[in-house]
Amino acid sequence: MKFFEYMAKEIFKKEGIPVPESYLAVNGKEASKAVKKIDKPVALKSQVLVGGRGKAGGIKFADTPKDAKKVIKEILGMEIKGEKVNKVLVEEKINIQSEFYISVVMDRSAKKPLIMASTEGGVDIEEVARNSPDKIIKYHVNSLDEFMPYEAREIALKMGIQNEMISKMGGFILKLFDVFKKYDATIAEINPLVLTPEGLIAADAKLELDDDALWRHKEFVNLEDAKKDEFAYVTLDGDIAVIGNGAGLTLTGMDMINLFGGKPATFLDIGGGASQQNIARAINLVISEPNVKVIFLNVLGGITRADDVANGVIDVLNSAERKVPLVIRLTGTNEEAGQRILTDAGISFETSMEAAAQKAVELCEGLD
Repeated sequence: MKFFEYMAKEIFKKEGIPVPESYLAVNGKEASKAVKKIDKPVALKSQVLVGGRGKAGGIKFADTPKDAKKVIKEILGMEIKGEKVNKVLVEEKINIQSEFYISVVMDRSAKKPLIMASTEGGVDIEEVARNSPDKIIKYHVNSLDEFMPYEAREIALKMGIQNEMISKMGGFILKLFDVFKKYDATIAEINPLVLTPEGLIAADAKLELDDDALWRHKEFVNLEDAKKDEFAYVTLDGDIAVIGNGAGLTLTGMDMINLFGGKPATFLDIGGGASQQNIARAINLVISEPNVKVIFLNVLGGITRADDVANGVIDVLNSAERKVPLVIRLTGTNEEAGQRILTDAGISFETSMEAAAQKAVELCEGLD
């Protein structure tokens, strides 16, 4: 289950993590009212469940209630990576002195929670991982042991935090881990965690819960503004992302990648009847994995229509910030229309799963 930023911040605040003063708005009147309450310049932040909203124009600033009324009209209704903006968080504009990154994720390969921290906050952590991997501190926590304050301070020390701030940064890391554990999260992230004249503040918040643990958190089950995972998704240690419409087809695609000497980086089942928007979200999701070099999209159209798949692919290729080669096997319902859409856009495709898998492996090997 994925939470919007404003919901994640409510949980963080409840658990003792400082966040900026903010109010949710769905129209100009509410935005204007929020600015009056805050009585400071504000940031208006689109509430979507995808990254890159700042670069897409989904975060803007306003100094007065009148400005906020105008700006929110520019944000509401816009689409960011296939998601329509229906709500905006009006938040006090922060006086930032420096930015950091901290997160806790479930490392499925190690079967342990993984804490990641960096002094390079406020940017795509994937870029930091590619260009300056030494700036990301990684620390696995044994699930059977209690995560201790001295361990959190040790992470802060390894980050290169100044002595007078080590204890405070360690406290933030400890609280974030407590949120991760208490709420059965798969990821709890603050990017950026900012230093202000008043101290450290979580300027952004990301929180996703394990759907299989929701029976322990019944207060979230019926939330309209939370979103259960729409895909069956597992990350692996390879470099070719495999996406299919159906668990069996996705697994078969992975077997084909292995047969031709490649290594799958993901298992992502978009399920039957996936829409154009779902296709775009799935591709954007695997693009965000830093180890993915090639994407193998394996679609046998039944309920899922080939023309929807083709349009979803084009949406991503036109908007993705990171360009990753895409190999498509597309056949089934409306296949002629889908293949024509791809051809008109200059995108090649295969109708044979074997040929597409082999092509994906050869393409990946050529990138090494």
